[in-house]
Amino acid sequence: MELLDLSKKKYTVSEVTQLIKRTLESSFSNLTIEGEISNFRPSSTGHYYFSLKDKESIIQVAMFKNRLGTLSFQPADGQLVRVRGNLSVYLKRGTYQIICESMELAGTGNILVMLEERKRKLAAEGLFATGRKKPLPLYPSRVAVVTSPTGAAIRDILRVIERRTGGINLIILPTPVQGKEAAVMIAAQIRRANRYNLGEVIIIGRGGGSLEDLLPFSEEEVVRAVAESEIPVISAVGHEVDITLSDLAADMRAPTPSAAAEIVSASREELAGRIRELHGGILHAIGQRIERVRLLLRQFTPEEIERSFLTFLQPIMMRLDDAKEEGIMAMKQRLAEFRHRLELTVRELSSNSPLAILSRGYAVVTDKSSGTILKNTADTETGRDLDIRLFQGRLTAEVKEKHN
Repeated sequence: MELLDLSKKKYTVSEVTQLIKRTLESSFSNLTIEGEISNFRPSSTGHYYFSLKDKESIIQVAMFKNRLGTLSFQPADGQLVRVRGNLSVYLKRGTYQIICESMELAGTGNILVMLEERKRKLAAEGLFATGRKKPLPLYPSRVAVVTSPTGAAIRDILRVIERRTGGINLIILPTPVQGKEAAVMIAAQIRRANRYNLGEVIIIGRGGGSLEDLLPFSEEEVVRAVAESEIPVISAVGHEVDITLSDLAADMRAPTPSAAAEIVSASREELAGRIRELHGGILHAIGQRIERVRLLLRQFTPEEIERSFLTFLQPIMMRLDDAKEEGIMAMKQRLAEFRHRLELTVRELSSNSPLAILSRGYAVVTDKSSGTILKNTADTETGRDLDIRLFQGRLTAEVKEKHN
């Protein structure tokens, strides 16, 4: 790169910035830079703004929404990426940044690797287990807040508490919320709140920030202090999309400090309104039950009981009548069959009766001495007495002659 001699002329700020812009933008085009994403923040217009950093340096990056279609992943803090683009100088601020044309994952960022290893280690110890989480008090009167006394988080909490109820005492335990000393101080204040019973619930938190800014709330010392706390802890770190290891160890996670204040400060008016609503609901339910009982009791008047009994009995009586008629008809049919068979038998017996034969002029002749009915002249002898049975009456005769 050619060095410029700038000692022979006086320049305005704009002229120097323009010169820097021309020099840098012409010399640093179509760059490919590898680094770790930090402070990633999508804008309301759809553009992405973030920083790329390594161990020693940091550079700002802008990726406009017309280039987002080239992405195959969702950028997030801690990701190690490879960015291709051009260096650009923003004249109004005299700052430079990379205008990103494309971006791809280059591996896993060091911070994310460290956090994932720490998360696995603490989870294996049971610090994030659901079964160890404590319920929050329904209506706490004293709340300990571990945060920066000058940060946005405490202002948001105070504003919500003041708006919703005046019956909560806030005890602020001041601590830095970012930097090297922050984790030690945060853990110490959590333990102090437990040692002196400074609140019925503890809120730890801060406003939003980059992944590095929120790191103290993922430090092992802070996570252990949260998990060991005998007082229920609400973690309210950053914005809704920010997740720290303290969120996993806390008894409840609030998406923002304001939301944490909302949780612990249910207003008396809301509670009274809820009680009135429940009271009205109970009375309405009791009234409905009583009305149903009345309707049921109406079914048990003597008239209704008689009508219900007749309604129940009538089908049974009809089935009984039908069965009786069917039985009578079956008996009549059987009697008719028996009568017909009897008449046939009588007729047959009459036709085969000896008396009937005698009535036609025949007689039964019996040898008196032997009692044998004579069917042949050989069955008797001359001189024997015979008994002759007629249709009406009897005759006695003597055999005078036999003719074979």
